[in-house]
Amino acid sequence: MSVTTDIVATYRGPGRVVRRLLDMGQREDRALAILMASCVVLFIAQLPRLSREAHLEGRDLNELMAGSLMALILIAPLLMYVIAAASHVVAKIVGGKGDWFGARLALFWALLASSPLVLLHGLVAGFIGPGPSLQLVGAVWFAVFAWFWIAGMFQAERPIERTGA
Repeated sequence: MSVTTDIVATYRGPGRVVRRLLDMGQREDRALAILMASCVVLFIAQLPRLSREAHLEGRDLNELMAGSLMALILIAPLLMYVIAAASHVVAKIVGGKGDWFGARLALFWALLASSPLVLLHGLVAGFIGPGPSLQLVGAVWFAVFAWFWIAGMFQAERPIERTGA
């Protein structure tokens, strides 16, 4: 299936999509591609807010974009690996039977699958600005992201043998 089809399917059943991705085998290149695509979408989602901030505060847009690019493309992926490792350790403590790759894939996929809401959040931040609407969209994004991540972790920590290269 295409990535966009998988994203739509995740809104109907996040566990099934993560299970199918896990059944495709442990491919770190696939997980990294999902993570980097997520980070690129996060960067793109920041652009309307950064443009608004540059205009209203008289700051240089290029500087703001460079800082956001560095944070989201260079630093965020490293943090995501640390968060995925911590989530796997917590899952192990509570009886999870999965592996490190499954925890990474669950987190990375949750981030990518929730990206339409991240883009909406960026548009609201850029065109409406701070306020209740931005907080509402942010809360909805976080709830959906948490739902996808938790459902993915349940699949990743199940004691089912996965095949593939």
